[in-house]
Amino acid sequence: MAHDTPGPSPHRLLSRIDSPADLKGLPLPDLHALAEEIRSFVIDGVCHSGGHLGPSLGVVELTIALEYVYDFTRDRLVWDVGHQCYPHKILTGRRDRFSTLRQFGGVSGFPKREESLYDHFGTGHAGTSVSAALGMAVARDASGDDYSVLAVLGDGAASAGMIFEALNHAGDVGTGLTVVLNDNAWSISKSVGGMAEYLNRLITTPAYNKLRSELWRITGLLPSDSKTRARKMAHLFQESVKNLLVPGTMFEELGFRYIGPVNGHSLATLIRTFKYVRSLPGPVLVHVVTQKGKGYAPAESDGQKLHGVGPFDREKGPPPDSGGMTFTKVFGATLVELARHDSRIVAITAAMPSGTGLDLFGQEYPSRFFDVGIAEQHAVTLAAGMATGGLRPVVAIYSTFMQRAYDQVVHDVCLQNLPVVLAMDRGGLVGEDGPTHHGVFDLSYLRPIPNLVIVAPSDEAELQRALVFALEHDGPVALRYPRGKGPGIALAKHPRPLELGQARMLRRGGDVAFIGVGPIVYDTLEAAGILSDRGIQACVLDCRFVKPLDEAAVISAAAGVKLIVTVEDNALSGGFGGAIAELFMNRPGHAPIVRIGVPDSFVPHGALPILRERLGMIPQRMASTVEDALAAR
Repeated sequence: MAHDTPGPSPHRLLSRIDSPADLKGLPLPDLHALAEEIRSFVIDGVCHSGGHLGPSLGVVELTIALEYVYDFTRDRLVWDVGHQCYPHKILTGRRDRFSTLRQFGGVSGFPKREESLYDHFGTGHAGTSVSAALGMAVARDASGDDYSVLAVLGDGAASAGMIFEALNHAGDVGTGLTVVLNDNAWSISKSVGGMAEYLNRLITTPAYNKLRSELWRITGLLPSDSKTRARKMAHLFQESVKNLLVPGTMFEELGFRYIGPVNGHSLATLIRTFKYVRSLPGPVLVHVVTQKGKGYAPAESDGQKLHGVGPFDREKGPPPDSGGMTFTKVFGATLVELARHDSRIVAITAAMPSGTGLDLFGQEYPSRFFDVGIAEQHAVTLAAGMATGGLRPVVAIYSTFMQRAYDQVVHDVCLQNLPVVLAMDRGGLVGEDGPTHHGVFDLSYLRPIPNLVIVAPSDEAELQRALVFALEHDGPVALRYPRGKGPGIALAKHPRPLELGQARMLRRGGDVAFIGVGPIVYDTLEAAGILSDRGIQACVLDCRFVKPLDEAAVISAAAGVKLIVTVEDNALSGGFGGAIAELFMNRPGHAPIVRIGVPDSFVPHGALPILRERLGMIPQRMASTVEDALAAR
């Protein structure tokens, strides 16, 4: 009986790479082949689990070159944002676990110190890498050591203000530090702003690039014993005329030695460059030009759609939008319609027009739309300035990234009681992106701020009404809503505004009072149904407003019940449940209070149903919590 002969392994080289040390002896042709195997492996893995595809495909050669030249058991490497790190994870001992990417208990989608000795700094928000790397370099100097420290910027992180602060300080300190600027012209959307334009001028200066190429070609014709010295002299000459030919020398004025632009997909050039850079003293910036999504046609042609994706078919590509109105789409569409009748409305985002639903607004009203890049602090204070001039600014930023603008929210918006709408998408748990992206602290960090109204609508129609209210309110409003779809409540053609601080009763019952905010109140309705089948009658109060609380409605709902249960998709410390507990603190005779929410710990990455079940946020667990609490009385 004949047997088919198995074909060659699609990952012949990669299957032998258990650590970066296994790269060291590979000849250049094998490194090229390895790069293609890694790309294929990344695509297969992301097809299975979802993840950040485009950013990781763009840095395959860069990652190989860094791991080839440096020894990151000793040297230090910080990935900015971190979603470029899939090739790094694959080459540093996590290849066999890569199929668990972003799954509960599996490999994180971001660098994570406790996951590997090769992950030297945990990242998930843009702009932190140079500060962290400089701190490592200072610690190295203090200990008298001599290892190399590198930071890899990418996906628009260079627009973050913290990067400029760190570059300014690093140039002043003057210690050995290498900043690798992975210039792919994208964050999640196309990079915007002066830095993007500056980098584009650097890579499109014909005279400078021609000079570099010719000097390298000519010196390459010399005998080997003269080539090295000639190329060093050529480099010095090249540096001396750079100021004449390159439009701006910002990095060098900051104290960095600028090298580039370098082809980020040429392994030979990258390896040669980093071997040279490794020997240089002081701070160095290596400008590497890459293509986001390199090697996978759909990702090359649509850098935004393939930036981060769910599981998909490799051959067919990501499926088309399944339709249905997510909270983000409801927000975006409603804002467009409201702006049609109010020319004062302007919209601001921090490098996430599509992620926040403001791409619709930008298409409809381009002169009233402002994408400021990865600069949340600037976005909030920009809105404050606009508000002083009579505009009605809406700043749409993910909850987790609004943390970065906390001082601006307090000092520039709320202290001056300005009518700015803070639209916080991704409020609550977000799933596979994990602890750096869960928006579970916003209610806690916003609730203490005077003048700020906090609204957490529970469904699509309530979000419409909340946005109308927020734009009519003469003061700051934080509007918080989750990722994904709501319960499917029909939208209103002409939504009426919510009334300030007014709750609504969704279900009546005299044994237990469920008091909540946000879409999780629909889970409490299911929990109340489960309890009803077991002979326990529960009311459900949707507070809508975290601040100000509808105190009369809360007190009325809690009157005579055996148990008060607060429910929120937020940290219990300082959150909505804390506000309810504070209300009853000086009211004797109330029922015991049980709070359901996020405990005082960081929530790991994983599918939302798994996380919510573990945290007791699903109807069955809520019902069990109530029964246990009643039995313990």
